[in-house]
Amino acid sequence: MLYEVEWALDGTYRPGEKNSPEKFFNDCLENSKEFDLQLGYFSSAAISVLADGFASFIANGGKMRLVINHIVSEKDKDAISKGVEGHDIIDCFDLTNFDTLRQTFDEYQQQFFECLAFLIYRERIDIRIIRPRNKKGIAHTKSGQFRDGDTITSFTGSANFTISGLFNNLEEIKIDRSDSIDMMVQNRIKSQKEDFDSIMSRKKRNIEYLSPEKLVSAIKTNFGDKDIEELLDVEQKLHEIKKRKEAEAKEKEENIDEYELEELEPKFPFPSGPREYQKKAFDNWKKTQSGLFNMATGTGKTLTSLNCLLQIYKQFGYYKAIIIVPTVTLVDQWEKECKKFNFLHVVKVCSQNKNWKSRIDMLTMKESFNPTNSPINYVVISTYASFARDNVFYNLILLSKKCLLIADEAHNMGSKRILDRMDSLGNRFKRRIGLSATPERQFDEEGNKELRRFFNSERDYTFVYSMEDAIRNKFLCEYYYYPHVVRLCDDEMYDYMEISKKLGKIYRYNGGHLDLDDEIVRALLLKRRRIIHKARNKQNAFKKIIEERYKEKGNLKYTLVYVSEGLKPESIADVYDSSDVVEDDAESDKLIDEYTQIVMNVSPTTTVRKFVSGQKDRESILKDFGNGDLEVLTSMKCLDEGVDVPRSEMAIFCASTGNPRQFIQRRGRILRTHKDKKYAYIHDLVVVPDIGADCVDYEMERKLILSELKRVRDFASLSRNLDYSYIELEDVLNFYNIPLLD
Repeated sequence: MLYEVEWALDGTYRPGEKNSPEKFFNDCLENSKEFDLQLGYFSSAAISVLADGFASFIANGGKMRLVINHIVSEKDKDAISKGVEGHDIIDCFDLTNFDTLRQTFDEYQQQFFECLAFLIYRERIDIRIIRPRNKKGIAHTKSGQFRDGDTITSFTGSANFTISGLFNNLEEIKIDRSDSIDMMVQNRIKSQKEDFDSIMSRKKRNIEYLSPEKLVSAIKTNFGDKDIEELLDVEQKLHEIKKRKEAEAKEKEENIDEYELEELEPKFPFPSGPREYQKKAFDNWKKTQSGLFNMATGTGKTLTSLNCLLQIYKQFGYYKAIIIVPTVTLVDQWEKECKKFNFLHVVKVCSQNKNWKSRIDMLTMKESFNPTNSPINYVVISTYASFARDNVFYNLILLSKKCLLIADEAHNMGSKRILDRMDSLGNRFKRRIGLSATPERQFDEEGNKELRRFFNSERDYTFVYSMEDAIRNKFLCEYYYYPHVVRLCDDEMYDYMEISKKLGKIYRYNGGHLDLDDEIVRALLLKRRRIIHKARNKQNAFKKIIEERYKEKGNLKYTLVYVSEGLKPESIADVYDSSDVVEDDAESDKLIDEYTQIVMNVSPTTTVRKFVSGQKDRESILKDFGNGDLEVLTSMKCLDEGVDVPRSEMAIFCASTGNPRQFIQRRGRILRTHKDKKYAYIHDLVVVPDIGADCVDYEMERKLILSELKRVRDFASLSRNLDYSYIELEDVLNFYNIPLLD
């Protein structure tokens, strides 16, 4: 079935890449039951590509509808060859001379026409040959659809069914999937099928229909002597030949020593060089060569740390680094940044790279047996999850003591499984950089103490670049902040009050203190947080924000929506958990679908997509969002993982997070600058229970409300419209005697 296919992440297939047009057609043919194809002409490349999975398609009961243009002879080909894009050679077959043609076929081309004949004999194919009615030009569409009975995969694009079109030219095809909730995609698929139907029913205007009888007769005369078992047997043999050739090519490629390749001189990726504050960060760090960089999200933490590695290279003539990051997504992102510096010898250690150990073994061997003392350069990038495993950790610490250890989102270093290895790391790697917009760990003083000790920052951070600094210096954009007070429903309020009463008793018994290490206290706080987290009135408030924005702007372009999570409120979890973010529980799926539907209800023409873990087209989604084709993204935690979305202009925080790390990360995400963006707009749904001082312990409740308002105070303090927050929260601030700003 088509849903089982591993599609290209961005829905694009290009010649010469892993996701090539050849792979696309093979995957679809093997997993569909209906195939509509409109192409320019039969060529050697076309039929070789389509032959790969044709027999499987037939064995699945496949039916085909085929539209080709009128180029079927040498005369036709010569007459039009000068008009083809780029003066490409028209590689079409002379279908009027099959006797001669058949003698030139390779095994793939022979297989294709045997399969075509099989379909013709069993009347499972319908063919149309067309040309423009004015007889000028050619029918040059390359498009079609695959259907399996449940879903549709359509394709269109520039890739010609020619040798150069499929394997050499910088051309591509793009696909659409019917299981997308994007109405624009749905309309494209529907329109494409309607257009194809009109050709097959001979109702399409401005084209002339030529008889396919000669073509059909020629194919039947020369082919059709194989049954389905024979066709499948040939297909399997072709697959084995292909796999063997690919394995030989891969083995040949892997035997090339990357250190024999031409070395490019590492350099800063921008001609202007590092910014002044990035230079200052290096100057502060080089004194001890160990430190914590506390830098606001969006201010270039990656470039700042890699500049330190570059300065090491300039002084000593080598670069060696181990970089630890929270997610696989960030492994790939750091690799791209390293290559911008010409740090080309990169080894990725994560779940998606099974060959990491052989690469590390090679590095270790080169460093152990290096009689010429020539520089050996490398960067190893690992997820925290992989780094904490024994087999990875003990392989990596065998690398040179001259390595620079970079810990991205360094608060993850405070987890127990990393803390237990701190002494070994400290003894091995003297050069260390910890990076984070929020280095402090919630409710973990011991972890914070060890982090500061490890990075030689007990007294103060090695370098600080705040969000206020970044906004003032135009590295992040200015923003407007709109908190929206949301009240609990009656049943939610009742449950909230019952929990608050229990907490109040514990609070008074402990002399005005709640012990957050106490399991009972934590369980009660979690249950209460969950009520606030999922408050139903949030959806009404969200709808109102969307409606007002749409009325004001006429569209919802560049909008990010952070949806409340289902089973695990964010206030008890770090943004990162040393793995890729998971959002696969049923309740979370339901919540994100509900918020996505609200957007569609407000404006059916608005394009909106969920952005969640496990999606295979995430790069394509972000690309479409950046150029405005996709207007709204709804997400939970996936947009916290370092995803770059500088074009975003408005963010709506529906999740009532009390975790400072999350709201700081999210604010930094929306404040990234873009040439077409002047300000950012942040809407924050703040749930405040409507209770009286006589219902629960007032002082306890005040302390808990202070925690809830922490992000509000932080957001409001740097906004351009501080007065709005005062007005919106006036009643709450007065009731609990809380100042908005300290």
